Amino acid sequence: MNDDYTTMEFVVEILTEIFMLGQEQAVAVMLSVHHEGKGLCGTYTRDIAQTKQQQVMQRAKAEGHPLQCIVEEI
Repeated sequence: MNDDYTTMEFVVEILTEIFMLGQEQAVAVMLSVHHEGKGLCGTYTRDIAQTKQQQVMQRAKAEGHPLQCIVEEI
């Protein structure tokens, strides 16, 4: 979810390191979040999605970013 404080660079870092997206795809998702308020990081089983969500939230908190990550069923 978009916020006014988390840097675009940090979002791309999260997308490449936790979601294993390539640089171009990570930038595309980051821009989707920036312009539309949210973006799709991938499709995973519930357990994997929740684990990745926890990793994002822990990393964001540790680095002082208010970044939010939500899991939605599709």
